[in-house]
Amino acid sequence: MIKIGNAPCSWGVEFANDARNPDWQRVLEENAIAGYNGIELGPVGFMPEDPIVLSEALDQFNQELIGGVVFRAFHDPDCWDDVLDGSIRTCKALAAHGATRLVLIDSISPRRAPTAGRAAEAEQMDNIEWQKFRDRILTIAKMGTEEYGLSVGIHAHAAGFMDFEPELERLLSEIDEKILGICFDTGHHLYAGFDPVKFMEKYISRINYMHFKDIDPVVKADVVKKRTGFYDACGQGIFCNLGDGNVDFPRVRQLLLDANFDGWCTVEQDCDPTGSTSPLNDAKLNRNYLKSIGF
Repeated sequence: MIKIGNAPCSWGVEFANDARNPDWQRVLEENAIAGYNGIELGPVGFMPEDPIVLSEALDQFNQELIGGVVFRAFHDPDCWDDVLDGSIRTCKALAAHGATRLVLIDSISPRRAPTAGRAAEAEQMDNIEWQKFRDRILTIAKMGTEEYGLSVGIHAHAAGFMDFEPELERLLSEIDEKILGICFDTGHHLYAGFDPVKFMEKYISRINYMHFKDIDPVVKADVVKKRTGFYDACGQGIFCNLGDGNVDFPRVRQLLLDANFDGWCTVEQDCDPTGSTSPLNDAKLNRNYLKSIGF
């Protein structure tokens, strides 16, 4: 059974300590109002790490915790302690609430930011740097799988070192599928310049979790041309409402059904927390669109 959830990033929450963040309880309440009964943890520390406090709030708003994202600098060996801290805290939070999906994302690198959406121009790691990068991902994936019983997925993300399809394919070929699956993000795959439907057709058996995101082609063309930073691109609305962009969601749905996909698909519409749009209204529109195509 396919279930539809949402995530705090749809309210502009990218970092736990951002003073612009909305109140975490407001996010839970508005997620419920918009018609969702599942939500991601968001960056660890945004929602309370006390299991009792968070459990009471989840129950209050009839929400199930789906999973959590470790969005940290896997590419930077000097940031390993930060990666490990975020990973352990996220795993503990998920286990405490029976959530099952752990998502690993290499955060934005200054070395990659100017070439988001430009695979042919992007700087590549040498073999030694790649191997160490891969092993850091493997370490956290094994911890999530073996110590916490989670289903772990790698998530390609604009402006990090796990961005373009060839990098994702290389990683998948080097880590056992029992340890690492794919959290497939339709929007980031399109942002990177690749076809999300074709990728799903090839790798559907390894996809254990979905992020639903759409791309405004006009904004994308502009930000790629101008080498606009990721967060500025979010502020320009590169991630538009579902159905308004280039992602073929009816085909995505059919691929999931054909594969007997069982679990959560989570809407993620990264936005500026101080932007002019209403996250609640967008969340409603996205839920209504997904219902209109059979989700």
